[in-house]
Amino acid sequence: MATPQEIEIKFLVPNLKSLEKKLSELGFRCETPSTHEINTLYDLPGEKLRRKGEILRLRDYGDKWKLTHKTKGKAGRHKSRAEAETGLSDGKQMDGILRALGYSPAFVYEKFRSEWSDGEGQVVLDHTPIGDLAEIEGKSRWIDRTAGALNVNSKDYITKSYGELFLEWKRKTRCEANNMTFRECGECMRAAKKSAQSSSRRGPFSQRQSRSRTR
Repeated sequence: MATPQEIEIKFLVPNLKSLEKKLSELGFRCETPSTHEINTLYDLPGEKLRRKGEILRLRDYGDKWKLTHKTKGKAGRHKSRAEAETGLSDGKQMDGILRALGYSPAFVYEKFRSEWSDGEGQVVLDHTPIGDLAEIEGKSRWIDRTAGALNVNSKDYITKSYGELFLEWKRKTRCEANNMTFRECGECMRAAKKSAQSSSRRGPFSQRQSRSRTR
């Protein structure tokens, strides 16, 4: 039996409430309201899965647990990859099983996600520590048709994973967070803001004075 293919794109969202209103106008139904989601990616020693471009993910979404394996993706106009997924009754037990098999948590990312569907595909809205994004998942033509109805241009499609987007955000903000969580990212941004304010208070005179002492 062939493994199901996940086909999707992401895009940045300037206003989640406005997008929700637009989805309702287009006939989409909110299947799940905004719900806290925690994702843990597992890997073997030496990051064997990451090096192959694969993902093994344990997801806690409200009171639902899922274990997902994804193969290396193909990024063209849309991102496509084989995905095998199953629901779990006890995520903590699954964590223990994975650890016993030699896997360990490698990356954690969280968000608040709502799920919308028109019966043909799905649009999910994500409030994350690095910004608000949405995903459109379904058949390729349906993705493009839905994106057009939402006024999303194909040039604004994002095919990167949350892990890749997090690394880009870290480079841009010079943040030292290890995981894409509200706590870690928030602490990093507060520290950066405090540092910037401190530098501003010292002013150019203090900087010139400091330089003169080192001459």
